[in-house]
Amino acid sequence: MTEVAFHFNAPDKLAYACRFARKVQRSGARLVIAAPADALQTLDRMLWLMAPQDFVAHCHADADEELVQASPVLLAQDARLAPHHEVLLNLHAEVPEGFGRFDRLVEVVSAQDEADRAQARTRWRHYASRGYAITRHDLVLKAG
Repeated sequence: MTEVAFHFNAPDKLAYACRFARKVQRSGARLVIAAPADALQTLDRMLWLMAPQDFVAHCHADADEELVQASPVLLAQDARLAPHHEVLLNLHAEVPEGFGRFDRLVEVVSAQDEADRAQARTRWRHYASRGYAITRHDLVLKAG
């Protein structure tokens, strides 16, 4: 069964996604980041602007198949289109379709955006009602 974790209180969800991608890449796992198209474009630029020592190799899931297969981090609107199934980072407002094929699912929740927090509670209830054990990570406590 997919391991589900919620990472709460992210001051900037996209900046957190960049750091998370770096961490997952360094661990040797493959990551799919699912998000709306505009967020993926911004995230792509942010990943390219990271310091050279923090570079995260990535591509969009609709890129050339050889590049997609080789990339440790994929940016996708629809996680079902990604060939990787180790870690899924969800930045969508809703439960990502096909999340059950991933070993791990990580949900990122804003520190300030009440609408985002309400949507996260809905996703939490969805996973809990289906029997998923949910791990909670408070990013404020980790930073302190």
